[in-house]
Amino acid sequence: MFIQTESTPNPATLKFLPGQTVLEAGTADFPSAEAGEKSPLAKRIFAVSGVTGVFLGNDFVTVTKSDDVQWDHIKPAILGAVMEHYQSGQPVIGAGETAASGHAEHTGEDAEVVNQIKDLLDSRVRPAVAQDGGDITFHGFDRGVVYLHMQGACAGCPSSTLTLKMGIENLLRHYIPEVTEVRPVAV
Repeated sequence: MFIQTESTPNPATLKFLPGQTVLEAGTADFPSAEAGEKSPLAKRIFAVSGVTGVFLGNDFVTVTKSDDVQWDHIKPAILGAVMEHYQSGQPVIGAGETAASGHAEHTGEDAEVVNQIKDLLDSRVRPAVAQDGGDITFHGFDRGVVYLHMQGACAGCPSSTLTLKMGIENLLRHYIPEVTEVRPVAV
């Protein structure tokens, strides 16, 4: 098994590509070791000292480290943990757990606008941020404001505010006149 790595715009986050499917559908964000208990893969990665977050996508694993640790010191151990997991035959997500689809349900008078927002996020935004090892999930629409949650490499990235305001906000405002602003939410 050959695992590739890619840097992300977030210097504290590295993207690992195991060359096979990680999650069949959706994403899974584990911002702490406690949250990572639901995933045998995340649990193995959190066992590496200095790991502060694990995010799972379709074909990648994004790992976030603490600022006081260098990638050169922990990258080999993370590669080993990923390889060990795939050789173990264990599932990526524990039994009874599911990955997130990236959507909150929305009904009511704004349902049409919300569907347009979700379509644009799925077709244009999420594939782009997945390239950088992250994901953006829809959390709500209220009086012109779209609320999004940034995960993986996007969470805590120095350029995430610029991505939200200049990229996503401009895209949504261009296609959907009802959108006036995009704001981040913490979950």
